[in-house]
Amino acid sequence: MATLAASTDQRFGLARHVRLPGAFALDGGATLDGIEIAYETYGTLDADKGNAVLICHALTGDQHVASIHPRTGKPGWWTRMVGAGKPIDPARHFIICANVLGSCMGSSGPATIDPKTGQPYAMAFPVITLRDMARAQALLLDHLEVPVLAAAVGGSMGGMQVLEWAATFPRRVRSAVVIASAARHSAQNIAFHEVGRQAIMADPNWQRGDYYGTGAAPAAGLAVARMAAHITYLSEAAMHDKFGRKLQDRGQVGFGFDADFQVESYLRHQGISFVDRFDANSYLYITRAMDYFDLAQEHGGRLANAFRGSATRFCIASFDTDWLYPTSESRAIVHALNAAGCAVSFVELTAPFGHDSFLLEVPELFGMIDGFLRAGAP
Repeated sequence: MATLAASTDQRFGLARHVRLPGAFALDGGATLDGIEIAYETYGTLDADKGNAVLICHALTGDQHVASIHPRTGKPGWWTRMVGAGKPIDPARHFIICANVLGSCMGSSGPATIDPKTGQPYAMAFPVITLRDMARAQALLLDHLEVPVLAAAVGGSMGGMQVLEWAATFPRRVRSAVVIASAARHSAQNIAFHEVGRQAIMADPNWQRGDYYGTGAAPAAGLAVARMAAHITYLSEAAMHDKFGRKLQDRGQVGFGFDADFQVESYLRHQGISFVDRFDANSYLYITRAMDYFDLAQEHGGRLANAFRGSATRFCIASFDTDWLYPTSESRAIVHALNAAGCAVSFVELTAPFGHDSFLLEVPELFGMIDGFLRAGAP
């Protein structure tokens, strides 16, 4: 990662945290007082404040987009896209990435202490929406004194937040990059999330959400939720090429229920490693926020209404092997943008990795985003 630009402003840099004053009214009708946002910035804000790029993370992502993750010790989740010489470059951009409202890496969420009780909110934390997340990010930008974004960029749930940004704050976003995403969660998406939530809530250690401080978190349920979700992030071809029916450390099946196959061992590893860095209640709240997402419904039932009159430039990208948010979802967004008279570029990229392609090595994606951002630079 590029060296941070020298700055005496303590608001800028890695591992930052802010408690935003005032009451924060949520779409669901509840109010949170003094929400906390954990975030990081990279690069230097230009004198005219015109080079800010907001990166919105996916479901289980966080603010460590290009820094070492404090829990796993691994590089940030999008170092392929963000860094020196990359499409989003701290030498050119002032990069902001914040942990979403409801998550577990420092922003207000179920594990946060409720000032009224002195105990973690747990399931008393109010249900949130993706628009709530975007509005919290907007308050963070106010704190950073960034009036307008050169671009908002995100994949998967991050792309949904970008769409919310463009619809809710059209005058604050010059360019929007939406990758492998959708304008609403489909029945199939909701169904997969429900499987994960039921796995967590069926774990006896979940304790109706009040597991904080008990030493018994619902790790098994959260691991199963992650395993089920991870299947949706991959393509059938990618799984076949990587695992096929190959056995794990054995010459023949064991006629039992240990992990005979490599794919079983892989999924178990994904599930176990996930519980070390994520909170089960946050998983419940964020998946519910995604399920509630329906941008057309928020704008009178017609998606084009969400973008009408917008001067934002849009770049929409999908992958031909993504069956979680297939290209048809991106085309629906593009059709709405066309109907609203917006400037939009769209491409379906070929990549073998399925939904996770936006996180992996796809040079065409990097080139496309680099060109789009450079074309919109003042």
